[in-house]
Amino acid sequence: QVQLEESGGGSVQAGGSLRLSCEFSGRTFSAYRMGWFRQAPGKEREFVAGVDWSDYVTYNEHSVKGRFTVDRDNNKNSVSLQMNALNPEDTAVYYCAATKSLGHMYSPGTYDYWGQGTQVTVYS
Repeated sequence: QVQLEESGGGSVQAGGSLRLSCEFSGRTFSAYRMGWFRQAPGKEREFVAGVDWSDYVTYNEHSVKGRFTVDRDNNKNSVSLQMNALNPEDTAVYYCAATKSLGHMYSPGTYDYWGQGTQVTVYS
């Protein structure tokens, strides 16, 4: 059974940075595509970024706009999300997700496993 544990959330002033990490365990990490999602109160879960088996990365360009960087480390069984130039609209719970599916990485339904989430709060 895959287990995912996010860390690195917190409160930061607008314009600041945070780095989220997701530790993967239970299966062979390199066999999974990894995604980051976020969910703000009263809103649907939103795709942020993803990385597949070959390190091909995908971003939600509409909301990320070059500010975020996703990276996986197969030696450490982890995936990170570097977030720069944060603004209050980035406030949400951020989730790490994993899948072996070939489905669209933008879709939450593609993913089989989810972490518990980590809160990111950006204040102005």
